[in-house]
Amino acid sequence: MSTIDTSPIHSHAMPTHRTRRLLLVAIALLIASVAYGAYWWSYDRYYVRTDNAYVTGNFIPVAAQASGIVTQVLAEETQFVNKGDLVFRLDEHQARAALGRARGHLGETVRRIAALFIRQRQLGEKLTSRSARLDLVRHDIVRYQQAVLRGAVSKQILQNATDQLRALEAEVRETQAEFDALTAEVGGTSVMEHPAVEFAKHELIEMFLEYDRQQIRAPASGYVAKRKAQVGDRVKPGATLMTIVPMEHLWVEANLRETELRDVRPGQSALVTVDLHGRKQRYHGTVEGLVPGTGSAFALLPPDNATGNFIHIVERVPVRIALPVDEIREHPIRPGLSTVTEIDISAPAQSVWTSLAAVSTDEYQTDIYADELATAEVMAQDIVVANVVSKEQRSNAEQWRKNQATTLAPSRHPTQEPAQTVSAQPLGRDSTKGNFPQP
Repeated sequence: MSTIDTSPIHSHAMPTHRTRRLLLVAIALLIASVAYGAYWWSYDRYYVRTDNAYVTGNFIPVAAQASGIVTQVLAEETQFVNKGDLVFRLDEHQARAALGRARGHLGETVRRIAALFIRQRQLGEKLTSRSARLDLVRHDIVRYQQAVLRGAVSKQILQNATDQLRALEAEVRETQAEFDALTAEVGGTSVMEHPAVEFAKHELIEMFLEYDRQQIRAPASGYVAKRKAQVGDRVKPGATLMTIVPMEHLWVEANLRETELRDVRPGQSALVTVDLHGRKQRYHGTVEGLVPGTGSAFALLPPDNATGNFIHIVERVPVRIALPVDEIREHPIRPGLSTVTEIDISAPAQSVWTSLAAVSTDEYQTDIYADELATAEVMAQDIVVANVVSKEQRSNAEQWRKNQATTLAPSRHPTQEPAQTVSAQPLGRDSTKGNFPQP
């Protein structure tokens, strides 16, 4: 039968074990503190780190430029579109009718003004004829006055000539007034440069732009997001129909505390970790500039100490960090993704007053409207020349059209078929066309 050891525990053993454990913990804490201190001294003190940062980019709205009913949607969300691709069609019947009225009005105005020039020439000839008749009667009166003294002509003949002289003088004054009135209306101009023709011509241009913009094109290359317009919607100018996001030009907006901004400068390097890819992929960014104000300063209700709308708290200032295009192509990201951003404040930098941000990428300008005005001008010139009848005026009109001629790129004309529609999918890695690589 086994026996249980009931010998008393030595009282001096417990303090010894406790002391040993506390010593081990103290040594571990000391080692950790020394390691962290060495890490902070050699690396961490040179970085400003924040997780209040996200990816952003340019969000390009596609808005209606004219009124109309949507008849066709040619681009859907997540699709890639090239600049100039047709993305919406509006019902163009009313715009075509208005364009036709403007064409007719311009032609009628040209003919009316051309008739005024011809009428002016006619009045000039009439004025010359009546002036000649007036001179003839004056000469006759001089001869009659001499003949009356000799009794060769009766006084009645002289009186009749005098009455005829007054009538002709009145007719000459009337013709001169009509000529002056027409000169005031057409003088100093030509048929092509007359204000009425210019007014009608620009009415035609306005109607052409209204017609041409019934077909809505993408102002830049990128991916479609937030499509709002549906077939049957009646849209007005300025209504946003969809958004285009260029995925190759993205940057990070890091909101740093004001206490962390002392040494942050444009030109410093930054390491960006996106939650989408985790720490296995880091983007090597560059600080482009500091936004000139905190977020609260640009809020709808900014702080105002005079009204009590102010609390002394640590504010955050947005810092713009550029991301390399090649890294974005290799590891695609999207606006709105959360990031952890580290800025190397020991790196070479520029003055805080400078900015490295530039508007050099394709989405900062568009030329899809460049040909509209030139096409409308050529159309108006053709109508003006076609409605000039006289040979002299037609010759002048042809010379005027040559002087007004401009180099015109291909553009849609009301009698031509529409331009190409949206691309079905990206065409691979071609940065010259703004294409983004397939995942």
